[in-house]
Amino acid sequence: MNHRRALGFRVIGSAAAVVASTIGLYAAFQVPSGKPSGSVRLAEEQFKNIQVLKGVPADQVIPTMQFISAALGVECEFCHVERAFDKDDKQNKKFARGMMRMTASINKDNFEGHKEVTCNTCHRGAPKPVSVPAVADENFKPPVEANAEKPPVLPSPTEVLDKYVAAIGGKAAIGKLNSLSQKGSLLAGGKQTPIEIATKAPDKRISISHMPNGDNITAVDGSTGWLGSPGRPARDMNSAEADGYKLDAQFALIPNLPRMFKEFRAVEPEKVGDRETNVLVGRRDGLPPVRLNFDKESGVLVRMTRYTETEFGRNPVQVDFSDYRDLSGVKVPYKWTLARPSGRFTIQVDQAQANVAVDDAKFVKPATPAGTPPAGSGH
Repeated sequence: MNHRRALGFRVIGSAAAVVASTIGLYAAFQVPSGKPSGSVRLAEEQFKNIQVLKGVPADQVIPTMQFISAALGVECEFCHVERAFDKDDKQNKKFARGMMRMTASINKDNFEGHKEVTCNTCHRGAPKPVSVPAVADENFKPPVEANAEKPPVLPSPTEVLDKYVAAIGGKAAIGKLNSLSQKGSLLAGGKQTPIEIATKAPDKRISISHMPNGDNITAVDGSTGWLGSPGRPARDMNSAEADGYKLDAQFALIPNLPRMFKEFRAVEPEKVGDRETNVLVGRRDGLPPVRLNFDKESGVLVRMTRYTETEFGRNPVQVDFSDYRDLSGVKVPYKWTLARPSGRFTIQVDQAQANVAVDDAKFVKPATPAGTPPAGSGH
């Protein structure tokens, strides 16, 4: 079984996300809990045979497994028994637990508990880390001496943000953009799927991709979010997923960036494709930073990189924006590509309307009909 299916990776039509739908994995080693609704469930209360991640919120287990999978470039079955994730039959699983404890100990003893060393520090997408440096080949270039080049003169965050605002239409026009209705196609794995997206200020968004077997839905209603797929009841997003989709919704409506972030820091410029960009890192209290690339020439945002925090490191989500067009006096991207370690897809918008009426009820998770079996039961 492919690890993206085992972990539940599917493109389900999000306007800016590859959804990690974890229904199958939850069913595989989930246990009942009498914990009151609304309280934080711990990993050992929701999953069978938890040893290293005891005391960790249950909704951190799946993102952490996704991070380890990406860092080592392996399938779930590298460590787990297929369809019996709680079993300890494989030596790799036992060894992985030791590696997890070692990583946590290194950070605790040397970096005040900060996640400076992660699985990816050594593995870099390989099951076995390379401990010996590679020898020079015919394309070898000697390392650049420290301070051989003068550090670039960085523009201030205010300069970059002011240019961005002017490039997309100015404060007055941006302030009038309250909602978007968009139709287009989702391209993933060489296949195109029709998609509809509705976004409403300040942070509500729903995308519906019309798959051959039914609709896949991704929605965020402010701070909470949910996922829907054919034949299954809708499920809540975990907190990390919801934060990411909330950001996507805000960026779709050209947000007031100074209000979203506590502060910005300018870092070294870099290229995105063939375009030179100015780079700002936005900081938010208690949440991972967000990296923003602005085209040096035009000023528009061409890339946003956000992160999902897990127990052993950060999973990146990169969104590249292009095909900016004028819509009611504001330039908005009609195309964006989202990439993360598990895959990538592109949304191309064909039709868009600004400031259409969108009922708040559209973003609310539907109630599960009485008698519906639990998500993932029987698998």
